[in-house]
Amino acid sequence: MASSTGNEKSVNPVLRISQLDALELNKALEQLVWTQFTSCFHGFKPGVLARFEPEVKAFLCLILWKFTVYSKNATVGQAILNIQYKNNLSQTEKYQPLSKHQKLWYLIFTVGGRWLEERCYDLFSNRQQQSFCKIKSYISFGSGLLKLCGLLNFLIFLRKGTFATLTERILGIRSVFCKPQSVRQVGFEYMNRELLWHGFAEFLIYLLPLINVQKLKLKISSWCLPIAGLSNSENTLAAHCRECSLCGEWPTMPHTIGCPHVFCYYCVKSNFLFDMYFTCPKCGSEIHSLQPLKHKIEMTELHV
Repeated sequence: MASSTGNEKSVNPVLRISQLDALELNKALEQLVWTQFTSCFHGFKPGVLARFEPEVKAFLCLILWKFTVYSKNATVGQAILNIQYKNNLSQTEKYQPLSKHQKLWYLIFTVGGRWLEERCYDLFSNRQQQSFCKIKSYISFGSGLLKLCGLLNFLIFLRKGTFATLTERILGIRSVFCKPQSVRQVGFEYMNRELLWHGFAEFLIYLLPLINVQKLKLKISSWCLPIAGLSNSENTLAAHCRECSLCGEWPTMPHTIGCPHVFCYYCVKSNFLFDMYFTCPKCGSEIHSLQPLKHKIEMTELHV
């Protein structure tokens, strides 16, 4: 009995990051609802909702308020994170739900204040009377003052960790966890895996340009196919200059680099321009001098 009484009185404070996440989830939900709602009017005349957009947004927010804060004492973002509002004006430490007056004032401050800010310019833009101009200037001044107070409240929130918004501080409503044991647990396994992969990818991006892939491939091919290991037919082809040592086709404008093998001019020239330390893939000889082939090849040999 004593333990159960202690659990009823205990209220777990909510982490700052959880409160900020709840606010971001609320904004994302409102944007999602508005996007889904406007998609229903794609077949209508363009701009049909532009005239009544503030009122429509206020009506949708009113519906969200009815099924979240009014009925469950928590917004959608808070419900996802297992958080709810507590009446901080009560003198007891035990959890107390929000009163009806707090819920109604929450609706006025959030939905009504946003509607008034969006409609303020349209309400007084076409009014040329001096009284309307004064009202508009007063509303603009009040809006700027509220934003300044919101900034100060946010700085205090970062220091103390309570009342993430100015509305919560004015109404005396505080975010608490629904259950004592449901404190948010942050796992870093996925983050560590992502950091490790990104570090490995950056290392490869830095390392790969330093590796001469063409030269490495030619070196490996020279080891796998040494000149001594060629068959008699392949030696005959190389000796009669009928095969380019790079492309394996009949040599076009045959040239030599100082070894017994023959290359197409464009093959050997492009490889040499790509790698100044180019070597023969058959025997590994370096380029001493790029010379055209001296003896002639009869065209009749093409048909042999």
